[in-house]
Amino acid sequence: MDKGGIASNELRKWYNHDPRKWEKFKQMYKDELAGKQEELERLKQLEIKHGTLTLLYSSKEEKYNNAVALREFLLQPDV
Repeated sequence: MDKGGIASNELRKWYNHDPRKWEKFKQMYKDELAGKQEELERLKQLEIKHGTLTLLYSSKEEKYNNAVALREFLLQPDV
């Protein structure tokens, strides 16, 4: 399994699945991903090649997790 695009341990620990921190988490995660353009491009190419990309998360929280944020970033045309 490829673990590309995951948020840093520090960021995930800070966020701690607190919905009040969601918007700040997304911005900080986006900042982290800005330095990983090759990785983001690789994920996009996997989706193109296979027709789908499955993003996994271990949180019980379905609406506020790193996979939801990563999906948002991958769908942006400028990423």
